[in-house]
Amino acid sequence: MTVILFEFITMLCASALLIVSSTVSVEAQSSALRQAKSSAEAKGYVFETNHDEIVAKAKKERQLRFLSTWDSKVVEQMSKALKKKYPFLDLTVGEHGSVESAQRFLLELKAGRGKEWDAVRLYTEFYDQYIPFLKKFDLLGMAEQGVLTIPPKMVDPRSRNSLFLTSEPSVVAYNKKLISEDKVPNTWQDFLKPEFKGRKFITDIRPLALAVLVPGWGMEKVLDFAKKIAAQDPVWVRGHTKPLTAVMAGEYALFLGPNYASVRGVQAKDRAGVVGYKILEPIPLRIHDANAVLEGAANAYGALLLLEFAASPDGQKIIDQYWPLAASAFAPGSHQEKILKGKVLSIVDASHYEKLDDYMDKIVQAYGFPKEAK
Repeated sequence: MTVILFEFITMLCASALLIVSSTVSVEAQSSALRQAKSSAEAKGYVFETNHDEIVAKAKKERQLRFLSTWDSKVVEQMSKALKKKYPFLDLTVGEHGSVESAQRFLLELKAGRGKEWDAVRLYTEFYDQYIPFLKKFDLLGMAEQGVLTIPPKMVDPRSRNSLFLTSEPSVVAYNKKLISEDKVPNTWQDFLKPEFKGRKFITDIRPLALAVLVPGWGMEKVLDFAKKIAAQDPVWVRGHTKPLTAVMAGEYALFLGPNYASVRGVQAKDRAGVVGYKILEPIPLRIHDANAVLEGAANAYGALLLLEFAASPDGQKIIDQYWPLAASAFAPGSHQEKILKGKVLSIVDASHYEKLDDYMDKIVQAYGFPKEAK
């Protein structure tokens, strides 16, 4: 009887401790949420503490309008999935497909127009110029506190109110019939070996891959590397898809720095299976497809739900499938997250965006202003 009583008392004590522990944990979470909200509002941000309240506010709004660069297949699938999750949201997507259209829209915003749109793609070339026209939702704070289902690393930590839905690594591509895998460089410096001198590989005269190495290596090391690459006398090309097609056709054996998505796109058409690729570290990685809610949005909370959904596992899965393999490297479970996990990255994030053209200009100068081979 004494043993049974002892066990019963022990069980009660354990249950009491569990309840106390859970209560303390909930109170700690609530305290952190209140502090995050207070800190955000002190800086002029809007911080919602409850996802249900966001949904309730979105239900009171009108048709949602998004100015985007998404492919038609992504638009179709994302709209269908969003409608299934939030039946009250009617999404209309406008095409925002060129630098010129981005410039025109920025001029409209600066003139006090463009208020018919709720959310917009922020072009890389003018990224910082959009900031004054964006609604100050604290996406980062709400993501960190679990109010929004957004991986915090997808949000710009400086502005806190824009997020990047995709990313793009640079790799090395090669023709398996012309060069065996064991002969393909395993490091970027391997391209400087004597056997790769004298038109033995191709590289883009627009040195995007090298520019994206700047965060990892520093400008001085990148410029020194660029000079040595030029001394190797490569074949200078322009773009990625056409030169990769030439690699597939056997015209070239090796390509330094094409976009991963471009390589995989050519591989999808490569019936002979001759195109291979290697991922070299540090891996040049650009975050891409920045989006935000506009300050004058009539449907700001609907737009917030749209961005959250696009960044969620369901939305990223759609991007991986229909914008092939482009979902963010910072989205858990995405294709890129899996292939880049545990590797050393050189990341061009929002802080490097407007410097990227300057990086490339300096690298082209280090190359010696090459011209595309004819």
